[in-house]
Amino acid sequence: MVEAEGRDSRQLLSGLKHTGGAFVLGLTGPPGTGKSTLVDRLIELYRKQGLRVGVVAVDPTSPITGGALLGDRIRMTRHTNDPDVFIRSMASRGWSGGLARTTAQVIQLMDAAGFDLILLETVGIGQSDIEVVGVAHAVVVVLTPGLGDDIQVSKAGLMEIGDIYAVNKGDLEGADSMVVSILSMVRDLKSRSPPVLKVSALKGEGLDSLVLSIDRIRARFNGGDPELRLKSLKGMMLEMAKGDVLERFTSRAEAKAQRLAKDVLAGKLSLSQAASMLEK
Repeated sequence: MVEAEGRDSRQLLSGLKHTGGAFVLGLTGPPGTGKSTLVDRLIELYRKQGLRVGVVAVDPTSPITGGALLGDRIRMTRHTNDPDVFIRSMASRGWSGGLARTTAQVIQLMDAAGFDLILLETVGIGQSDIEVVGVAHAVVVVLTPGLGDDIQVSKAGLMEIGDIYAVNKGDLEGADSMVVSILSMVRDLKSRSPPVLKVSALKGEGLDSLVLSIDRIRARFNGGDPELRLKSLKGMMLEMAKGDVLERFTSRAEAKAQRLAKDVLAGKLSLSQAASMLEK
């Protein structure tokens, strides 16, 4: 209902005032780094701690159906019968930044439903896949050996947003040198020193260290750290508002754009002038 954004969904969401109790962990990184396998492992480990786990996995959009192209739930089927795990694949539907338009709303629903931990896996589009930093309380950037120059390209994007960096497929050649490279990059971020960990989600290696690093941040959240809590609330608020503003602008501007396009075609206005008028 919420993803369809009908009138009933607005009424439902407006009544969810007692939220903010769930810790939201974002997992982002380029395609093929094994994010879904890592999420699957984290579900397993946190269920052993007794936590109720929700998962929002944002996937590319099918050009035919408009739905999620790669259902990440397929990789997590072993948790299907667990009543304390809820996994939802969402299509990005062209929404920028690696999230879907209603990601924040679905997180709010899961929070209200009493989940302790919400794992948010982004679509995996690379450098611009960074909107998750505003919505999540902490972000794990997942990388893998063999990315080469992509790491340098991502330096101004992904390499700045991570609270934890996980080099997945750590049994592959080049994993150790990649850890060293990432460490040298994140040292440039003077304000903090995020951990850089070598893991193998497939083999279950290094995951205890990853969970320990996550739980250090989660302890701050559970301790009521206002900065951490407000960051996520502000980010989700902005994501929700962005969708509403875009919808209102699009519906209002459609007819006006048609008229202004005719003036541009006739040479009465430049394209830049017409765009400026469209914004008013």
